[in-house]
Amino acid sequence: MSNSLSVAAITATLRTLLFSHLQGDFPDVDVTTMPPDKARSKDATHHQINIFLFQVTHNPNLRNMEMPTQGRMNEGGFSPLALRLSYMLTAYAPADDDVAAHKVLGKAMLVLHDHAVLGPEELRTSLPGNDLYQQVERVRITPDQLSLEDVSKMWTAFQSQYRISVIYQVSAVLIESTRARRSPLPVLRSQISSQAGLPAPFPVLQAVLPPDPQTGARLGETVVLQGGNLAGDTVAVRFNHPQWTAPVDVTASDITAARLSVAIPNSPATWPAGMYSVAAVIVRAGEPTRTTNALPLALAPSLTSITVGARAGDNSVTLTVGFEPQVLVEQRVSLLVGDREVSAPTRATAVASLAFVVPDAPTGEQYVRLRVDGVDSLRVDRSVTPPVFHVSQRVTLP
Repeated sequence: MSNSLSVAAITATLRTLLFSHLQGDFPDVDVTTMPPDKARSKDATHHQINIFLFQVTHNPNLRNMEMPTQGRMNEGGFSPLALRLSYMLTAYAPADDDVAAHKVLGKAMLVLHDHAVLGPEELRTSLPGNDLYQQVERVRITPDQLSLEDVSKMWTAFQSQYRISVIYQVSAVLIESTRARRSPLPVLRSQISSQAGLPAPFPVLQAVLPPDPQTGARLGETVVLQGGNLAGDTVAVRFNHPQWTAPVDVTASDITAARLSVAIPNSPATWPAGMYSVAAVIVRAGEPTRTTNALPLALAPSLTSITVGARAGDNSVTLTVGFEPQVLVEQRVSLLVGDREVSAPTRATAVASLAFVVPDAPTGEQYVRLRVDGVDSLRVDRSVTPPVFHVSQRVTLP
């Protein structure tokens, strides 16, 4: 890699390369590296090529890549400053003769075409003190293309008359970081062993099981957590809900190394329905407190009452539904009647009942479900074979 003189070294190399190959055909040629508004003086009477560095960008392919350098194995460094340089090539001729200027431009483009890779010696001699020639990645010249509008805007920004120009990219320029490298001591002896089937050396959760065979838990029910290394002097289960400002720990019971149980508090006002994250917190004497990975648990709402109103003139029916736990203002709530979903009305506080207006309501027997933040009330009774729908969630619409 190279030092901070690399950008200047590229510009100097291009200037030297163009001058050495153009002066044979154009003895009076001058190669400059000025901005377009300052490149050509008003009284100039010679051929001229101006190669102007108008943009420096990061090279996205090499920006975060640690390049190989001289040193020992396992000595990590820092990724280099990888740059991509954009140049604009413009030709001038005596008396602003466009044909003569195009001759110079064509020759200059041929020079860059035939020297698409800058050699180490060219880079070394272009600018004293630079070490760009030592980098592993070669420096390449690639033609680029800007739209006529973008080129015109560039000339307008310099308040200069537009002239035909060609764009080139030069890459990669890798400037080595000056931060100290990491140099650990060498390994005297390497020894690697493995054994299949070993349990994890730290507590880990593998499954959260609601009361069998339900898909979610309800207030007051017991949940089983399975995993490894779960035993401890004190074990609690940490619950967290998106609507809470802090998690809540509940003491576990029936604790073994492979499983434990926890009863969800029957607190309708403080434990909202929805998705919870669940983790075990294990305290052992003489060891730091350990917290397992977190797994999801669905806390389902329960329907406590359903009142069916009379059918209105617009063919709608109002269902007043009581439930627990309470739903918060921020929670998304809806009632599913058969295969139709009805959004809940707005509310200013936490509530334990809501009136849902079902437009163009169907008639006859329907099953209803309450959905809170994507979690439905448990509608299937799986304690019998075959399973059946809960009768408590069946209504008859007039």
